[in-house]
Amino acid sequence: MAGRPGHSSLIGILLSVLLLCVMLIAATMGFMKIPAAEVVAVIVHRITGSGTVPDPVAAGIVLDVRLPRIIGAALVGGALAASGAVFQAILRNPLADPYTLGIASGAAFGASLLIVLQVFGLVLPAFLSIPVFAFAGSIATLFVVLALASGSSRLSSTSLILSGVIVAAILSAAIGFLKFLADEQVGIIIFWLMGSLSGISWTNIALLLPVVSLGLLVCLLFSRELNIMATGERTAATLGIATARLRWLLLLVCSLMTAVSVAVSGIIGFVGLIVPHLLRHLFGPDNRRLILFSFLGGAILLVVADTLTRAVLPSEVPIGVLTALIGGPVFCVIFYRRQRDGR
Repeated sequence: MAGRPGHSSLIGILLSVLLLCVMLIAATMGFMKIPAAEVVAVIVHRITGSGTVPDPVAAGIVLDVRLPRIIGAALVGGALAASGAVFQAILRNPLADPYTLGIASGAAFGASLLIVLQVFGLVLPAFLSIPVFAFAGSIATLFVVLALASGSSRLSSTSLILSGVIVAAILSAAIGFLKFLADEQVGIIIFWLMGSLSGISWTNIALLLPVVSLGLLVCLLFSRELNIMATGERTAATLGIATARLRWLLLLVCSLMTAVSVAVSGIIGFVGLIVPHLLRHLFGPDNRRLILFSFLGGAILLVVADTLTRAVLPSEVPIGVLTALIGGPVFCVIFYRRQRDGR
C-alpha cells in the first residue's frame, strides 16, 4: 500500500496534520491552561495583525515561552530522525543513528570545555555561549572522524563506524576529566548531557530553521541515489553515481543538522534510531518517502515527549532521559523480534 505515490502523499499529509495538531495541543498545556481557539487567535494576530486582540498575558506565554520551545522540539526531533534515516541508508546499518560518528561526544566536549573555562574565571565574549562551543565541538569531531576514515578512497561504512567509536571513546574520557575539573559546576554539565529544550528561544529557531530546512531538502533531492546505493556500489557506479562523493556530501549535511540540534538542545538519544527503524518497518525502505516520514515522525515524537516533561509530569525531567526510557525498551523489543525472526 505504502509503495503507491498516492498513498505515500496521503500518509505524508496525515503526518503533517497530526504534527500541527500535536503542536497546537502542546501550546495549550502548561501551568496556565490556554484554550486552543485563543492560541490560534494569538498566532493569527501576530502574523496578520488582524482578528481579535488577544489577552497580553496569554500572548506573551504563547509567543515568547511555549511556541519557540514547541517549534524547536519539532525541528530538533525532525532533524535527528531524518538524519538517522540517511545514516542508516549510507552505513547500511539499522543500528546507526546521528550520533554514530561521535558528533554527540564532540558537542558534549565543547559545552563542557566552556563550563570549565568559566569555572576558572576566564571571561569570554558574550557570543561564545554553550551552543556555539557545542557546535564547534561537533563539527571538529566530524572532520577528525572523516579524516581518520578517508584512508580508503571509498570511505567505507566499517571505517566510518570504527573511526566514530574511537573518537567518541577518547572524547568521553576527556569529558570525564572536565567533569572532575568542573567541581561544583559539574551539575550544569550533567544536565546539558541529559538534554533539555527549556532554553530554546527565537534566536535558536533562526539558526535551526534554515539549516534543518536546507539539510532536509538536500537529503530528499538525493533520496533516489540512496535507493540505488542500497543495491550495491558496483550497481550504483554502473548507473553513474559517484558513491564516495555522495556519501561525503550526505554525511556532512546530516552531521551539520545534528550538530546544530545538539548545540541548542543537548544530547537527545534514540529519536534518530527508533523513528526511522519503525517507519521503515511500516512503510518500506524507499528513502524517497522514508526520509520525509522520519522527519515528521521525529518531530511528532519530540513535541509529545517535551510536552510530557513540561506540562504533564510533576517536575520537569530532562527530555534526553525520557526519550531514552521510552526508546530503549522499544528498541530492545524490536531488536529481539528481528533476531527471533532471523533464526
